[in-house]
Amino acid sequence: MVDRATRKALKESRRHSRGKRLLWQPESVRARTTVGATVVVAIALVVAGFLVVTLLRDNLYGRAELTAEVSARSIAGQLASGTAPAAVELPDDDEAAQILAADGTVVASSEDLAGLGPVGDFAPAPDPVEETSAESTGDETPARDDDSTDDDSDDDDDDDRTEDDDHGGSDDDDETTAEDTPAEDVEDSRGAVGSSVEYATVTLPGEDASYRFAAMNATAPDGTAYTVYSGSSLETQEEAVDSVTAIMWWTLPALVAVVALVTWLVTRRALRPVGAIQKELMSITGGDLSRRVPVPASRDEIHSLAVTTNTTLTALDHAVSQQRRFVADASHELRSPLAILRSQIEIAREHPELLDLDATLADVIRLQDLSADLLLLARLDAGERPPHVAVPFTELVREEVARRAAADRVPVRLNVEEDLAVFGVRGHLARAVGNLLNNAQRHAASAVTVTLAAEDDEWLRLDVGDDGNGVPESQRRRIFDRFVRLDESRSRDDGGAGLGLAIVQDVVLAHRGMVRVLESPEGGALFRVALRRADRRSPREDAEAEGA
Repeated sequence: MVDRATRKALKESRRHSRGKRLLWQPESVRARTTVGATVVVAIALVVAGFLVVTLLRDNLYGRAELTAEVSARSIAGQLASGTAPAAVELPDDDEAAQILAADGTVVASSEDLAGLGPVGDFAPAPDPVEETSAESTGDETPARDDDSTDDDSDDDDDDDRTEDDDHGGSDDDDETTAEDTPAEDVEDSRGAVGSSVEYATVTLPGEDASYRFAAMNATAPDGTAYTVYSGSSLETQEEAVDSVTAIMWWTLPALVAVVALVTWLVTRRALRPVGAIQKELMSITGGDLSRRVPVPASRDEIHSLAVTTNTTLTALDHAVSQQRRFVADASHELRSPLAILRSQIEIAREHPELLDLDATLADVIRLQDLSADLLLLARLDAGERPPHVAVPFTELVREEVARRAAADRVPVRLNVEEDLAVFGVRGHLARAVGNLLNNAQRHAASAVTVTLAAEDDEWLRLDVGDDGNGVPESQRRRIFDRFVRLDESRSRDDGGAGLGLAIVQDVVLAHRGMVRVLESPEGGALFRVALRRADRRSPREDAEAEGA
């Protein structure tokens, strides 16, 4: 039965889902994903475009700069070789050049710079050329020793005379070669080209396009100094950069729109299974826990979500079914003692002499025990974990056996090992041991055997066996369910509600132990409980157990 609050929440969820289908919701995952992807791609495209344009501009401007420098060096080389400025071959078309004398007078210029005055007014002048004079070279030549010079001259004269005598002389003695020309004369016949180059981007008067100028100095063979300016037009480069920039700006919105559309469609397709899961969950929330959400075929996160959701729904369905069965069984078990108790009280009111106080007291005790068992199971189901402490388990077992022996029940043979302890809740452990003893004494024919021993350094073992009829192997798992009583136990039951072994299992599991049913050597049932030893635990394990 769905209450009013749940129905209201379901209606609100359905209305919210319809609104998502009709309108674009900014808070939806699809919208956030689309906006995020679009912004990231737009930023990436802008940054990439900026880098492309920058690299393109640097490359094109570098080529123009190299062209201007090559042209300037060519002009300077011609001047250094002795070519008159008026006879120097200047570039044309997309290049401009100008030659300035030392006093800044324009001595030659290309057609683009005709009548514009010195380029030096709007372009930096290069450093002065470092001239290498003939005198400096000759002065640095070290003087030779006179005696050695004379001796060498005499030896050369003797050799010359000997060679003339041997070969009969030569008619070419008066001819001079380039090797006989002094070094000073060779230096005087060459000019010089400056080693430094200056660059500047200049917009010429009356021109829209800019030029990239290279400036350098040159010295003619006669010692006249010149400054050479050579520029390459940047019109083509700027047009290319502007075209690429315009294309990028025009295509950017289209690319961003395509990315947004594709992201929207892909996200909608990816989240379609989520909508199906949401729709199915709303139906399941209405009260039908047997239904399961659809599992998509894709092996992705949504597939894992659907599988996990179905696993959770299965566990929830089982828990709800168990709770309903528990409530129904508890109501049935409580109804009988309450009805008997009410009948006895009504009879005693009319006929006090017929009141059986012993029977009434037994019903009250049975009702009290049943209420205590139900309360303990409810606490265990709710996850209640009282603080765990070291419990002397050997002493606890001895006390529970002594308590049953005093009630004049089936005798118990006790075989225990001293100084065994566990880490847990003493009251819960006592209830579990007591329930095992009660169950064994209820079904034993003549005796019950209790054995407590150390299994190894980590575990201890508690065996409670009887010589009764035992438990069929097919019923050994079911016997720990709540309100389960086998046919044989019903015939001999003295008032048990079928909760004792369920409490044993829940308590043992809460202490991270194990319990199972085996066949006793005497032929009956043997309940074996394994618990961790507290005397062998490390401090870290004790702290973890206490925190649990």
